Amino acid sequence: MRTESSHQRAAELPYDLAHLLSHAERRLVRRLAELLAVEGCTVEQWRVLSAVADGGGHPMTEIAEYALLPAPSLTKLVDRMVADNLVYRGPDPEDRRRVLLYPAARGRALHRRAAQRIAADQSALRAALPADPADLARALADLSEALNSSFDATTSPGGQGG
Repeated sequence: MRTESSHQRAAELPYDLAHLLSHAERRLVRRLAELLAVEGCTVEQWRVLSAVADGGGHPMTEIAEYALLPAPSLTKLVDRMVADNLVYRGPDPEDRRRVLLYPAARGRALHRRAAQRIAADQSALRAALPADPADLARALADLSEALNSSFDATTSPGGQGG
């Protein structure tokens, strides 16, 4: 039986950056979800816990952006996480009208356990990455920034953006 490496198959496929990134993201998130399920945690909860893991308190808008969730969905999720004693809300010491989110002791412990599982899994995936995985991380961050800042509807195919 002949087996082909993913690099050989990829070389035969047309280069479609959006498809390749989407495919990798879906598989990675599915893998992450399976790892987190062992801890009784969802990917969305993990993202919230990761956003507040430094303990410094973060506004909901910042967490929504990091967790890739719309504000109403984040509010519902955080309400459940507060009820589960994973996070808690507190006033911003600089602006008492604003609410910040902090990790509760139970949330810090969950984050620590899950982070160990994820780090072990990601170290196993490193063989599929460039020699320095930070190069890929920088390239993806640069791509994300370019996509965020450089899109102009007038440069889309067809001229004036529709």
